[in-house]
Amino acid sequence: MSDEQKKLLESQLWNIANILRGKINANQFQDYVLGFIFYKYLSEKMEKYANEILRPDHIEYTAINEDTQNEYIEAVKHAAVEKLGFFLKPSDLFSSLAAKGNAKKAQDGDDDESEETFILEDLERILKNIEKSTMGAESEEDFDNLFYDIDLNSTKIGRTVSDRNKVIVKIITALNAIDFDLDNTEGDVLGDAYEYLIGQFAAGAGQKAGEFYTPQAVSSILAKIVTTGKSRLKSVYDPTCGSGSLLLRVAKEVGEVAHFYGQEQNRTTYNLARMNMILHNVSYHDFTIRHEDTLERPQHLDYKFEAIVANPPFSAQWSANPLFMNDERFSQYGRLAPKTKADFAFIQHMVHQLDDNGIMACIAPHGVLFRGAAEGHIRKYLIEDRNYVDAIIGLPANLFYGTSIPTCILVLKKCREFPDDILFIDGSKEFEKVKNQNVLRGEHIDKIADTYRDRAVVDKFSAVAKLESIKANDYNLNIPRYVNTFEEAESIDINAVALELKALDRAIAETDQTIAAFCTELGINTPF
Repeated sequence: MSDEQKKLLESQLWNIANILRGKINANQFQDYVLGFIFYKYLSEKMEKYANEILRPDHIEYTAINEDTQNEYIEAVKHAAVEKLGFFLKPSDLFSSLAAKGNAKKAQDGDDDESEETFILEDLERILKNIEKSTMGAESEEDFDNLFYDIDLNSTKIGRTVSDRNKVIVKIITALNAIDFDLDNTEGDVLGDAYEYLIGQFAAGAGQKAGEFYTPQAVSSILAKIVTTGKSRLKSVYDPTCGSGSLLLRVAKEVGEVAHFYGQEQNRTTYNLARMNMILHNVSYHDFTIRHEDTLERPQHLDYKFEAIVANPPFSAQWSANPLFMNDERFSQYGRLAPKTKADFAFIQHMVHQLDDNGIMACIAPHGVLFRGAAEGHIRKYLIEDRNYVDAIIGLPANLFYGTSIPTCILVLKKCREFPDDILFIDGSKEFEKVKNQNVLRGEHIDKIADTYRDRAVVDKFSAVAKLESIKANDYNLNIPRYVNTFEEAESIDINAVALELKALDRAIAETDQTIAAFCTELGINTPF
């Protein structure tokens, strides 16, 4: 598929949102649009897989009579739940529902007079059936309450049942006309389009977007860092995985990830992450994403991960319950992160989950680099006692939706190749301003990632600081202390300026004489 066709698909999908735009907020209509796109994807995947199974019998899946050919249905169901993780019977396919929604319209053949067939109950039943089809199977948890956020009874999409049905039929009909092109093997076309939509919804959702979306450019830098020198990762983990974009970005960089792990506290975003994984052709066998509060109820404590990426909520509140001093994630530090700023609590959690040969890269507000008290104590422990801090990378301000605060990337390793120093990169000026947002372009991403990978020292951009120097700065990691970006003012030749002023004075005097001569000729007074 060409770039032009990709953009067309993105545009077609985004235009579906126009049906709901104005009725409800962006962060609410995304649940419907993204949910229905996912349902259509599952349907096409199901039909394609069933047709492959039925090919030896010369049967098309949609041609099966569900009343008289149940043996075929059962055989396909058994295989599909094992392979795909779910099952849809022919009458529950997206195309079948779309045809039913437009049945009356098609019969009448008069667009102006026709009405949509009522399909809300069918749709609700089908979405539940998808989840039910996984019960007792290995995929059950991955599909559990997956469509929880699609509220077909919400008055936000229509005051009456008829109004709601009309809106839903419009969305289903418009989506049904779009070719998802699942046979295209050139790339993750639909998955990329889905990511595009998530980004578009994030841009329109304002502050709430920060809960579920990390801009792709920032994700790319993290992904490039944790995949340095790797062609395959056995595991990648994101403890605040949002829509799963960061995990998927790592896979794009490295080519192969054996298993994805994630945890997300927000139910809606957790559902989005699971859909995003499946839409990117990640088998339910290969990802484990859990819904819980990572700090209070971690779900993957039994595992260590080769790569960890994260964009935790900035300076979020957490309980800081004294009982955590007995938690092996925090106990060795001797202090807990403050109740009003959980940034270091997330970092400590990630350090605990990091494998000995692993690498983690996480976004944090600049305050983690220099704040004192408990945070200063934890920072000192990570540097002096553990020597885990490998690099600090400053990012431009105003990169994230909903907040303009400057942020940084902390790179930590348990076994560092360069144990005597820490690399500092000042990427704060590497951006392009687009409307009210700062954006990282490809050249900015590559410059930052390449500098990290090469551990390069670039004048006014990066520096390597010895641990002794950092100790002398009382373990303050604020980037300007190590990367000198001071620009000397251009020297001024005072004598040359004096000569220029004298020349100007002479020119003014000559002009005055010329004007005075004209005034004399005209018999009028001079203006000076």
